[in-house]
Amino acid sequence: MTSENDGSPVEDESLAGRAFGEVYRVQGRTDLHDFLVHAVEASGGRVLYASDPGRAPVYLGVQLDSDERIGMLVYPFRVKKVKTNGRPADEVRGQLRYGSEDSWKREHPVGRDVAGVDVTMIIGIDLADGVLLGLDANLWDPLPMGISFYAKDAEMQQAKDSGWHVWEKVNRGGTKRVEARSPTNLETVVAFTPDRLIDYARLERRATSLRLDPPLRFAAATAMADRALPEEPQRRHVLEEQFALSSEQILDIIGGRNRLSVAVRGGVAEYHLERQLTGAPGIASVQRLDVDAMHDFDVTLDDGTFLRVECKNASPKISGSGAFKVEVQKTRASKGDPASRFYAADGFDVVAACLFSPTGRWEFRFGRTADMARHKDFPDRLAPIQTITDEWTDTLPALTR
Repeated sequence: MTSENDGSPVEDESLAGRAFGEVYRVQGRTDLHDFLVHAVEASGGRVLYASDPGRAPVYLGVQLDSDERIGMLVYPFRVKKVKTNGRPADEVRGQLRYGSEDSWKREHPVGRDVAGVDVTMIIGIDLADGVLLGLDANLWDPLPMGISFYAKDAEMQQAKDSGWHVWEKVNRGGTKRVEARSPTNLETVVAFTPDRLIDYARLERRATSLRLDPPLRFAAATAMADRALPEEPQRRHVLEEQFALSSEQILDIIGGRNRLSVAVRGGVAEYHLERQLTGAPGIASVQRLDVDAMHDFDVTLDDGTFLRVECKNASPKISGSGAFKVEVQKTRASKGDPASRFYAADGFDVVAACLFSPTGRWEFRFGRTADMARHKDFPDRLAPIQTITDEWTDTLPALTR
């Protein structure tokens, strides 16, 4: 039995001739439906099929000039300026609202295409400013009905001015959800203009298929600020060919093995460090070594100072004083030499601590080994745990000033 009330679930009904989980009967949202159709056209697509505007989610079959086709399953929610008690005045608000309030107590899973052909998107639409606000479909599944989401006016204005704006937002638990959706307590938000809708669909498709966590989603979205993902399918990576596995299968293997995941995260930190150092103000040259028993980088500053840099991941646990910590020791010691697990104090000049684990951001703090605590039993070795103090700097050249 079905109900005519706005937002009530429609039982035993498919959408676009295909089953996408729960379909809701909605009223007064034709303007959102029309906005999405026009956004497809503005972003270079042609709508081959659009589902009934009285149903949510909205399904759009889209064809591009390249003859590529994308199926978009969109959960649209209205975003507008609403004065809310206890909330700042400089923000807009959207609310996840389908079905009656009684139904909000149960789970509302997001519809997915098991074949991975169609892409699912959760989008807030600000009709007044003509801006779309993309929520991470991986984090917001199941839909927490009745929950509001907010964005600052400045963020929306920046999206309106540039067409594509990415930022990280703090994600905390609340009265309806004790734990935060994101393990890093941060989520990536993308706001964009209608002419970038297809670009956003490509981002969401990639983020979903690779299960990108918020920091990697942030990096992927930021990379698309001035360019779209290529329309033509990319060639398989050399590792996909060599291992005879897809990128998703390789990531599954890494994610399922702790040591492998730790090693990869270390390599990713080195990659981000090299990118940040190369061409940065005050730095003349950067050389990555990748040699056993050696530090990670040789760096020469503009003034000729030569620094040996070791890259390490900071601990996800913060000290009671709020300070970050970094582990500076090797995985294991040589047989019969317990001191060999600890780094010699003169083995390198600088530790670059990656703050991804405690903050979710690929940022670094730089500290001199000459100023670091020594091991209590081996005075010529560094202590295994170092506190990142105020003496550590945000940039490498600042250490020499």
